[in-house]
Amino acid sequence: MSRRILVPVDGSDQARTATEFAAETFPDDAIVLLHVINPAEAGYSAQASVPSFSEEWYEQRQTEARERFDELEAVVREVGVETVETVIEVGRPTTAIVDYADDNDIDQLVMGSHGRSGMSRILLGSVAETVVRRANVPVTVVR
Repeated sequence: MSRRILVPVDGSDQARTATEFAAETFPDDAIVLLHVINPAEAGYSAQASVPSFSEEWYEQRQTEARERFDELEAVVREVGVETVETVIEVGRPTTAIVDYADDNDIDQLVMGSHGRSGMSRILLGSVAETVVRRANVPVTVVR
């Protein structure tokens, strides 16, 4: 029986590395690429309160995610993985990743880490670290 491997992607080199690692490590399993659109990134300017701006911003993020999926799906298929799913969620990345894994029969998470340390890690937080602490399935963090 095929397992489902969730790979959160955000457009970074680390996410690409994690995708490649997942494909090479789990070639017989289903790879699920997840992109989370974080509404907090839209900002709180006066322009952001205009309905058309919010809609345009969201549509642009969806387009970017689909382009990212096309690129990463090609990478995964090149390794020989047959089943690739793509999913776009909206919300806080850490919560959306853990909730998606819980709600969709995910067996393993593979995600990239930016490898921040010291003050930048404290100030910026770490999505990977939070997911590792909260996930109910094994998590592999790739640098």
